[in-house]
Amino acid sequence: MYTEATPELILQAYREGIFPMAESAESVFFNFYKPEHRGQLSIDNLHIPRRLRKTLKQMPYRVSVDEDFPAVIDLCAEKADGRASTWINKPIRDVFVELYEMGFAHSVECWADTEDGTEELAGGLYGLALGGVFCGESMATRSTDASKIALVHLCARLSKAGFDILDTQFINPHLEQFGVYEVPQKDYEEKIKTVMQKKCDFLLSDPPVSERDLIKEYLSDG
Repeated sequence: MYTEATPELILQAYREGIFPMAESAESVFFNFYKPEHRGQLSIDNLHIPRRLRKTLKQMPYRVSVDEDFPAVIDLCAEKADGRASTWINKPIRDVFVELYEMGFAHSVECWADTEDGTEELAGGLYGLALGGVFCGESMATRSTDASKIALVHLCARLSKAGFDILDTQFINPHLEQFGVYEVPQKDYEEKIKTVMQKKCDFLLSDPPVSERDLIKEYLSDG
């Protein structure tokens, strides 16, 4: 068991195919895990349910990247309906904020307009980018479809940037609608040795691409 982590320790763990989790948000400890099978989502062939595809075209939220990483990880750590606790405790939260500041961890945010003319975080997700591998960590929502929309925008970005693997660690009923599947852990570990050496620009900074154009291109290709 661990009570603190350094960015270097976390990065090395992911390069070896293992990842940290705590028993609960209140725990001061966390440990590293290596399941027998890894959940994966297809980046270029994500299954997007018809209703969600229609919603995406309406663009109900403003989507951003890395605009408020701490707010996203804090949202993912909150208790919610059907989720009495989460595995994101303070040590994990703090080290991922450090990884965000170093350029390894990223967030996708969905923002909703409020009655007073401001915006509020409607949902989002975060994860870790290493080479051509994006390790999805957690997603959460406050408003209808916000985290689902963030996931599709993530895949659009990963596709444009040339990523090969979107790792979900585990599979769950929420991800089944997007076509999540499993691969043996040993196959995953073998593949990431090469894929993590790729150079992929998650931020698509040269040239910059707007979220609106990115999602239109992605949906038209699907």
